[in-house]
Amino acid sequence: MEQSRFETGLELLKKIDGEAGQKVIESLKDICPDLAKYTIEYPFGDIYARGGLDLKSREIATIAALTALGHCAPQLKVHLNAALNIGYTEEEIKEVILQMSVYAGFPAALNGMFSFQEVLAERKE
Repeated sequence: MEQSRFETGLELLKKIDGEAGQKVIESLKDICPDLAKYTIEYPFGDIYARGGLDLKSREIATIAALTALGHCAPQLKVHLNAALNIGYTEEEIKEVILQMSVYAGFPAALNGMFSFQEVLAERKE
């Protein structure tokens, strides 16, 4: 029996983001459960589940994009944790954020690096 988009997405969400991703989904249940469902189905059940890129490549692209946007600290933190969960080193992540200073500007890179600093501190606790 084939898995639904939701089941596939939930499985990938747990694998990639662990507890952090689940907290995001839980936080939406009272205000907009449909947004929680769509967040599982589309990004994880459809996009992350595709072939063509492995999970590490998808995650580093996500970190670069969220850093470049410069105003997505909560989502960036989830994906910074995810990158560490799936095997990226601190140094690799720092280099991606630093690279964004060239294309997205220093404010975006600073925001990204400060978010990463917070993630690392939270993981040590």
